[in-house]
Amino acid sequence: MGSFKEDVRDTAVALVETAQDQLRDAVNFVKETWPLLAFLFVLLIILIGYWNPPPPKRVMMASGSAGGSYEQLASKYVEFFAGHGVTIELVPTSGSQENIQRLSDRKDPIQAAFVQGGSLHSKTVPGVESLGSVDFEPIWFFYKGEFFKDGRFDKTKSSKVRIAVGPDGSGTHVQAMKILRANQLENHPFLLSLHNDEAVAALKKGEVDVVIMVDGLRSKNVQALLNDSDVKLFNFVRAAAYTKNIHYLEELIVPMGAFNLARNFPPQDTRMISTVTNLLIDDRMHPAIQFLFLRAAQEINGKESFFASHGEFPSFKNSEFPESPIAQQFHQRGLPILMDYLPFWIAEFIHRMFFTLVPFFAVAYPILVSLPSYRLRRIQSKLNRIYGELKFFENELLASYDPQKLPEYMERLAEMERKALALKIPKRAASDFYTLRTSIDYVRNALNRGDHLALGSDNQA
Repeated sequence: MGSFKEDVRDTAVALVETAQDQLRDAVNFVKETWPLLAFLFVLLIILIGYWNPPPPKRVMMASGSAGGSYEQLASKYVEFFAGHGVTIELVPTSGSQENIQRLSDRKDPIQAAFVQGGSLHSKTVPGVESLGSVDFEPIWFFYKGEFFKDGRFDKTKSSKVRIAVGPDGSGTHVQAMKILRANQLENHPFLLSLHNDEAVAALKKGEVDVVIMVDGLRSKNVQALLNDSDVKLFNFVRAAAYTKNIHYLEELIVPMGAFNLARNFPPQDTRMISTVTNLLIDDRMHPAIQFLFLRAAQEINGKESFFASHGEFPSFKNSEFPESPIAQQFHQRGLPILMDYLPFWIAEFIHRMFFTLVPFFAVAYPILVSLPSYRLRRIQSKLNRIYGELKFFENELLASYDPQKLPEYMERLAEMERKALALKIPKRAASDFYTLRTSIDYVRNALNRGDHLALGSDNQA
């Protein structure tokens, strides 16, 4: 029994020799299969770079008019995205109509926008998907005077009422005209296309009688009129009827005094109608950025607010646009689990690599596994060809042996041996390789003895 040092030395030598053999086999393997390995490498690069590229670090988003509720909401998304290493660049627009038009333009770099429900039908804007609704947008009817009776315009007094319906192309104008059309007032002679701030000032001065406005509760224009004791808020007692006839509308109930307890405003429980703010995207948006928008919506818009309960948004409320598959996955199963525990870019990289490498290895693994056996079959095929050449040579010697041709016979055997030695033999083919060389030596020895008849017994064996 050897000493401990000898055992360690022998083990180390064995490990080194094994590693050298494995390295030699690996080098030979690469030399023989490099075209296929290069193809798989190029395929992997294509999958990573083009089929599943990394998300962009900058996203352009339509923000609506300056100082409006969309811009205020978008600024919160900007801050959220910045905390995750992505920059949102806000692009001012005139409102929902322009937002949709620019979002559907395949050449426009804008990829996301807040859009008012009911602004356009989805069939007219292909290439746009919805991540869901993120907030209510109440339709406010502020007025002075006595123009309403039993929840609708008093026909005896409505002919001269001056109504501010928002500028053409704005979301306010679209909603105002749909409501007036439902009441057969779309051709009313005193419809004024005023911006919200202009309409507020005109109502305070008595230059208009009714202001229709679609905006958030905290917007300066809405607050200016809610805090004006001379201004009244219309009670949509037929709100349920409006939601039945205009499918994307929602009914909201404001308890008595909820806006101002001190002056008990509104003076009774008041029904309102509301559209919703939809978060729309270009359907080519990177899935990871979609998840980040949904996460932002969950944190920013998912909190309890005056009109919304906790967790009510984001959701699909009367969605008019195709739902993004990513949003459907989010609403069904939530965020990918890694995004709850890792920074965005790390979680995204792991997630993307998983869904890139899984299909890649589904194709590459069977190929890589089959390569060693393919290589073995290829070597055995070459050995078998030399075996066949040797057998043909033996049969030739048995049939027409000529002692004068002994140098020629020896050269033919030497050529067979050179062919065998030129092969790069893997370990699993070593036995066949040395059996071939032994057979060549047997024939050579038989010829050297001048006993070519002994070849027949070898053939029989």
